[in-house]
Amino acid sequence: MSSLLVVIQTATERAPVFRLAKGALEAEATRRGLSLELMAETEIDPVAAWRTSGRTADAVILSAVTAPAQPADSGVPVIATSLARLARETRSVVGQLFPGDAAASTNDFARSGGTSEAEPPAQSAFAGEGGATTKAAPATKYLVGVTSCPTGIAHTFMAAEALLRGAKALGYEMKVETRGSVGAKNELTEEEIARADAVIVAADANVETARFAGKRLLETGTKAAINDAAGLIKEALALEPVAAKPGALKMPPKKARTGVYKHLMTGVSHMLPLIVAGGLLIALAFAIGGVYAGDQEGTFGWALMQIGAKSAFALFIPVLAGFIAFSIADRPGLTPGLIGGMLAVQVGSGFLGGLVAGFLAGYIALWINRAVRLPDSLAGLKPVLILPLLSSLLVGLAMIYVVGPPVKVVLETLSAWLSNMQEGSALTLGLILGAMMAFDMGGPVNKAAYTFGIGLLSAEIYGPMAAVMAAGMVPPLACAVAANIARNRFTSDERQASKATAVLGLSFITEGAIPYAAADPIRVIPCIMAGSAVTGGLSMLFGCELVVPHGGIFVLLIPNAITHGLAYLGAIVAGTLVSTVVLCLVKRPLAQAGKDNKKSSASVVKPAAA
Repeated sequence: MSSLLVVIQTATERAPVFRLAKGALEAEATRRGLSLELMAETEIDPVAAWRTSGRTADAVILSAVTAPAQPADSGVPVIATSLARLARETRSVVGQLFPGDAAASTNDFARSGGTSEAEPPAQSAFAGEGGATTKAAPATKYLVGVTSCPTGIAHTFMAAEALLRGAKALGYEMKVETRGSVGAKNELTEEEIARADAVIVAADANVETARFAGKRLLETGTKAAINDAAGLIKEALALEPVAAKPGALKMPPKKARTGVYKHLMTGVSHMLPLIVAGGLLIALAFAIGGVYAGDQEGTFGWALMQIGAKSAFALFIPVLAGFIAFSIADRPGLTPGLIGGMLAVQVGSGFLGGLVAGFLAGYIALWINRAVRLPDSLAGLKPVLILPLLSSLLVGLAMIYVVGPPVKVVLETLSAWLSNMQEGSALTLGLILGAMMAFDMGGPVNKAAYTFGIGLLSAEIYGPMAAVMAAGMVPPLACAVAANIARNRFTSDERQASKATAVLGLSFITEGAIPYAAADPIRVIPCIMAGSAVTGGLSMLFGCELVVPHGGIFVLLIPNAITHGLAYLGAIVAGTLVSTVVLCLVKRPLAQAGKDNKKSSASVVKPAAA
């Protein structure tokens, strides 16, 4: 059996690109029948790490964020490449070291032109004769997948890794396209889709599926993929291929998550960058020009207010409504959704009106698209004239005469109640919002609380947003601290991952606590909910207000982004201490927990050598 040594320099083994590369390497090694050994280095250069380790193998891959220098006089075939390319083109890279393997490797490499768009071919010391030749049993099934979540930070990559591991466990081959916060990575080609036996789309935001017409297609959420990837793969392979009619709207299978939550999250994911940018610019305007910066025309502070408050914040409700409608009806819903959202702002119905406008526009556009049938000679008029005109007219009239006035009254009543809350009411609201943030850590309940806080920003009510973000930082921070205090109650992998988990917590990425909760949900989830509720309640009680919807603890560095900064920090510390203490008391020592607890893992699994 030939052996492959891979040395990767990475800031943390929790990094999504490292985890994707690791999973892809393990799957490829299994497919080729290779003995794989993987070294992860956080400090020293991969070339130096390999030289000093004394480890030997038939071939070596050296990787880092940027491709390391090609070592001289290596004695064995060596490839030096970037971590991104290693994760994206694993088969091609390994195929250069073991060219005698299955023809699929060279075919894939040839299709990509032997290189990637972002990087020249990997430097290789392989001369053509020194590489080992292995015969690997071809995979019985080939699957492709797409993962996406509203923020594109955590669930997207966790679901992708889970699918790759599930396919490997079943002896199948799989490629997963991730649609994260910086766009699509590891994109699927037409050839790969054509070759696939089944397609799995694990997404909590809208993903275009028309390219998978004629394939076995299973649509679900990221949570299902994380919890039972192997089960989803079996279910996908058992489906019947469904052919889509040319030009028709793609109708998801019965298992798809197509309800209110998915449509809402599609709108929120597109709205969020506008709120973040606008909120930070408003905070900077206050820091430079004071609370009356917007009144001093011509000053730099006034200019920042025009960009942040008058432009970015003015757009976020139309964008929310537009992409909710887009999620429901595809492109025909975008125009009436944007117009309905703008009318919601103009008639004073605000965020709530924008939500109504988005769903109303989406379902009206979907109904018109299905109801209006034209002869082929006039079909071209439907998408550019009939659909946008009729849907915009119906949505606009509804927003002005039917929806806008009552929703405006509801919003004004809610705003007045929130603005005049007594201490007891504020504390209660903070406790509820805090507990919701920790309940499912990025799931529907968490996103409902987060969306509530964001929506109130347009009404210039900033207290709930502060409570939501503070509470969202507590779960990963508490798990990280508890893992280092009660070391006998957490696995070594959980302890090793705690540093990265703490950074995620400080950055307001609540999903960092998911691996700990997944390993012991009955004990962990109530503990972190208790601390988050305390933090949310204290934040509201102290009167903390936050003008930006993201950024974590780092918003404290921005002048005027948060009021009562020390009290806000104290609320976060208090909630973290509560959850940490309860976790240390409730979680059982591993020696007593038995076989089930020994199986728990934060997320980093040591690579197995075949």
